[in-house]
Amino acid sequence: MVELVRGISDDPPIYYDRGKPVIEEGQTGIRMYVVLEGRVAVSIGGGVVERLGPGGVFGELALVGPSPRLASVAAETDCSLLPVNRNAFLALVKTSPEFAIAILAALAGRLRSLTARLR
Repeated sequence: MVELVRGISDDPPIYYDRGKPVIEEGQTGIRMYVVLEGRVAVSIGGGVVERLGPGGVFGELALVGPSPRLASVAAETDCSLLPVNRNAFLALVKTSPEFAIAILAALAGRLRSLTARLR
């Protein structure tokens, strides 16, 4: 995932110190992020629901269609994140079946996890 995105993203990595928020639940998103180094914590309603390390992606729903962020994400350790804008995302989906499958797998995993929590 990281190598696929590095090759097409025009944006440089962004560095976040431990504890710094990356995205906030409810805000409108315009990019997704790929974790290059470190770890982030994904929270809904203040409770951590997932932790992501290198290769993890978050914020991808913002690139599928306009909607408020469903979760907050903060740096759990010092970390480096690669932002991916909509144009780069669409180019990757069109040219890389591996990337498209990885995004679908991430979405399916989150849906399964949410379904399990609701039971």
